[in-house]
Amino acid sequence: MTRALALLIVRSVVLAGPILLLEFGCRAGYVDPNSIIPPSDMIASMVEHIGSGDLNESMVQTFSTIALAFGLSVAIGTLSGAVIHRIARLRDMVDPLLASYYSVPTFIFYPVLVALLGLGKAPLVVLGILSAMPAVIISTLSGLDSVPPVLLKLARIQRLGPALTLWWIILPSALPRLFSGFKLALSYSLIGVIAGEFILSGSGLGFAISFAYQSFDNRAMYGIMLFVLLTAVVANGVLYAWEGRLRRRRSKG
Repeated sequence: MTRALALLIVRSVVLAGPILLLEFGCRAGYVDPNSIIPPSDMIASMVEHIGSGDLNESMVQTFSTIALAFGLSVAIGTLSGAVIHRIARLRDMVDPLLASYYSVPTFIFYPVLVALLGLGKAPLVVLGILSAMPAVIISTLSGLDSVPPVLLKLARIQRLGPALTLWWIILPSALPRLFSGFKLALSYSLIGVIAGEFILSGSGLGFAISFAYQSFDNRAMYGIMLFVLLTAVVANGVLYAWEGRLRRRRSKG
C-alpha cells in the first residue's frame, strides 16, 4: 500500500465516522430533528433541489459573483502585493494594517456598499473582494520574500530582462505561497458572497438558505447548505490538484 493510498483511507475514515455517527443519532432519536436532520436526508434534499431546477438561477448568480470576486481579488491582490514589496516605506505602513485586517468583520460594510452601489451584484462582489484580497496580498509578500537573493543575482548575471526574471525565477520560487493565498481567497470570496446574500440580498444561494431558515424548512436549508459545502470542497480540490501539477512540473524542470 502506498503512502498516498493509506492517507486517503485514513482521511475517508475520519470524514465518514462523524457522518455515520450523526446518521445513527438522528435515526435513533438522540438528535432533535428540529435542529439537525440525518445526512442521508440532506443528500436527498440536495439532489431534489438541483434536479428540479429551482436553484438554477440562484446558482448562476452566486457562482458568477464568487468567480468575479475571486478573479479580481487574485489580480488586484497580486499586483498590490508586488507594488508594496518594492516600496519599503509603503510596506512599513501596510504591514500593521494587514496583520489586524481580519479582526474587523467585513460584513459591517455591506449596508454602506448597498447605499453606495445599490442592490444587486456589485456590493456582493466588493464584499467578496474585501474579504479575499488581503489574503492574496499577504501571500504575495510572503512569496516574494522567499525568493532566494542568489537566484536574483544569477538572473542579473545572465542579463535576464524583467519579464524573463519574473517568469523563470520569481514565479517558480513564490508559487507555493501564492497558491496558499489563492486557496484562501477562494474560501473568503465564497464566505463573503454567501454571507452577503444571507443578510440582505433578495436572491442567490445565501438568500435561499436564509429563506428556508426563516420558513423553518430544515430539509431545504440543509440540502442547500450541503450543496454549497460540496462545491467549496470541489473548487479547493481543483486548486490543490493544479498546485500539485505545477509543483511536479517544477521539480522535473
